[in-house]
Amino acid sequence: MKKIFKLTDEKKHEDRVLEAIKNDIRKYVKREKKKDLPDKTTMYWDFDCKIGVTSEDAKEVVYEELIKALDAVKATGATEVYVEVLAKAVPKPLKVEEEPEA
Repeated sequence: MKKIFKLTDEKKHEDRVLEAIKNDIRKYVKREKKKDLPDKTTMYWDFDCKIGVTSEDAKEVVYEELIKALDAVKATGATEVYVEVLAKAVPKPLKVEEEPEA
């Protein structure tokens, strides 16, 4: 999803517009996670995220920090925000078994 969201709407309160944007992002991620993985036992869905006032200033963030970054952009007084969330299937990290100490 690559999208420019308007942070202002004359018919809605600014907080409700922001919540609607967050809902769209969460809905997209939930939909992408439902898709089939090439190998379900060794892979999971990860997301490449960028956020900024424009697509040129967009900075990469991890998905867990995306909502906080959206709030930060809103706090700067911007009227629009660019959000990019791209799903990718990545291998799960290998579990390292700890050796018992004697």
